[in-house]
Amino acid sequence: MPEDTPRPWHRLFGVTLTDLFAGTPWRVELEKELALRSQLLDVVIIEQGAGGERTDAVAGLELPDGLEGLRAHNLLTYKSQHEALDGWAVEELIGHYVNYRKLLMSASKQQALPAAASFQLYAVATRHPAKLAAGVQLAATPWPGVFDLHWGTRRIRLIVLGAIAKHPRNAPWELFSAEMDRIRHGVAHYRARTPQTAALLHELYFRYRLELPTMAYTLDDYARDSHRFILDHLTPEQRRAFLREVPPAERLRDLSPEERRAFLREVPPEERLSGLPPEERLRGLSPEDIRKLKAHLDQLGVTSDAEDVPGS
Repeated sequence: MPEDTPRPWHRLFGVTLTDLFAGTPWRVELEKELALRSQLLDVVIIEQGAGGERTDAVAGLELPDGLEGLRAHNLLTYKSQHEALDGWAVEELIGHYVNYRKLLMSASKQQALPAAASFQLYAVATRHPAKLAAGVQLAATPWPGVFDLHWGTRRIRLIVLGAIAKHPRNAPWELFSAEMDRIRHGVAHYRARTPQTAALLHELYFRYRLELPTMAYTLDDYARDSHRFILDHLTPEQRRAFLREVPPAERLRDLSPEERRAFLREVPPEERLSGLPPEERLRGLSPEDIRKLKAHLDQLGVTSDAEDVPGS
């Protein structure tokens, strides 16, 4: 790919696959460096450890069409709607495969290359590669939009995002379609598996999809769901760290006295009212409560802010 070609779609494509395989025996690496001189492979999906049978390893995860044959090492090249998947792109993928296989041999300090059967190559194209299809035969598979392409000694799985079946399992693919109805369908059905990725997908995807028209499942809906997902999955430690970044006045704004008391019980004493003016600290307390608080502080020898509040 030319160095001046924008890469945001490639990064978002990789982020989506990273999220899709979260919690599975595969990890995803983006823009894998393959040489001393920069040669970036878009995505690598790598099996982690031996584990059990692959059919058990992905139990509960319905993979998008075309990814059913994952191997230990899966190399993907991706072409957005602004790029063409042509013969040179396929040859470049083969070259990445050769370099990657050599790197694995070197890293393991073995004398032989890893078995060829441990690798699967994928070419993912947003639009149909008409020029490529005119020169080579694309073998159909049981899945619409998914083909097998034989190039030299390698079989490459070709996935055309504009021709896949419109199904919730294909939502990760549909996010990158050039057709607006497919994009809508993908947005409505894709649910991020990790809270960190939900926020990143929201930022990246909608930054580059600002031309989306009004739709039933709106951008605000997606943002709200993403934020809700993140909040629901924060650990207690992460929640406390987040709250420390929020000014005290913002923490307590619009809370009733009962809600304030419930909130303060969850916050360490030293953090509860730090930074709040006396009026805000004592708002909602009765004069009797304030007098009791002042008497208690006097016993402890602590200067009371209650003296600064009218009527205290």
